[in-house]
Amino acid sequence: MFLKGKTAVVTGSTSGIGLAYARAFAREGATVVINGFGDEAAIEAARAELAGASGADAFYDPADMAKGDEVVGLVERAVERTGRIDVLVNNAGVQHVSPIADFPSEKWDAIIAINLTSCFHTTRAAVPHMRIQGWGRIISTASAHSLVASPNKSAYVAAKHGLIGLTKTVALETAKEGITVNCISPGYVWTPLVENQIPDTMRTRGLTREQVIDDVLLAAQPTKQFVTPEEVAELALFLCRDEAKSITGANLSVDGGWTAT
Repeated sequence: MFLKGKTAVVTGSTSGIGLAYARAFAREGATVVINGFGDEAAIEAARAELAGASGADAFYDPADMAKGDEVVGLVERAVERTGRIDVLVNNAGVQHVSPIADFPSEKWDAIIAINLTSCFHTTRAAVPHMRIQGWGRIISTASAHSLVASPNKSAYVAAKHGLIGLTKTVALETAKEGITVNCISPGYVWTPLVENQIPDTMRTRGLTREQVIDDVLLAAQPTKQFVTPEEVAELALFLCRDEAKSITGANLSVDGGWTAT
């Protein structure tokens, strides 16, 4: 349990990839702080499961990632509760699919706020604590869309491209301080976020559900398989090991070969 005694904060972690991250860190002994929306009973069940797995503790924080003051508060409350923050995973994300001419401005604002600006706020709040410790791991969930684009996803693609720039910059600023800053860029992972894109894509492209899955979602992935949340989480866990201390400023693809072409 190599993360015993450390605290991991994971945004957007009540389901999907985020919860898989939290489970991986808890398995290695970390105190975990999860965040996100969802059914209260389900969230409490997940929190209790994580606490039992870690042998340490687990907390739930309901901070809204669209609101900067709440984002900062998430980090500060984690430090107040546990005395430290060692691992920060920026995972919260939302999506909207629409041609640019019809893209609602409020959807753009929300996607940029949650998918990009929240990562600035969490990172800015966490780095000073990591500097004091002389150790830290900041991992952000980007996307294959941090490297390539798809039509009708202007806000999401812009946010993920921006996240890579933020990651590289902070990696350079912290390179001598025992802190690594990296992105993981999955292809299509079968999560609620991906599933919720299907109706919008059906509408905008006039396709059936099966056509969206086979001809849109998995069209770009040569493996023709969805990535699993657990695969992404295991890579994040490796980035927390001492063996990964020289990996910083990187964007690591887990996309079934999507961006190899």
